[in-house]
Amino acid sequence: MQPQIKTIGPKKLLGVCRVMSLAENQTGELWRSFMPRLKEIETRVGNELFSLQVYDEDYFQQFDPLNEFEKWALAEVRNFSVIPDEMEPFELPGGLYAVFQHKGMGTEIFQHIFSAWLPNSDFQLDDRPHFEVLGEKYKQGSADSEEEIWVPVKSKD
Repeated sequence: MQPQIKTIGPKKLLGVCRVMSLAENQTGELWRSFMPRLKEIETRVGNELFSLQVYDEDYFQQFDPLNEFEKWALAEVRNFSVIPDEMEPFELPGGLYAVFQHKGMGTEIFQHIFSAWLPNSDFQLDDRPHFEVLGEKYKQGSADSEEEIWVPVKSKD
């Protein structure tokens, strides 16, 4: 499975955040708190949603399922002129990404990306947010679900 390498500009996103670990994954609760309030985002751009992770710089060097990271449920917005109560703005910096098309529910793709593709590529991880784009083909809990996995990369030195 080969990714497309894409450069994107910065994006303005708006949503909710929780600090969690893989061992104590709260992704379901995070999205259940966000989705009923999606209509409150007045400056929304498009219909795609972003599931975004912010990891400490050494998260992948010292991998431990108990290590915490920020997990965000977000929508893209034109601006931050209207921010609903208990939502937060997030400015995604632009940059170079390896973009994987994923179909299905399994998480084995992440093991493939980090243990097979990345070490054998011309790239290394960059210290920027990782995210998944949940578009019109995304179907929660379905084997037919499709999403894009965006991994921040930079050329190996």
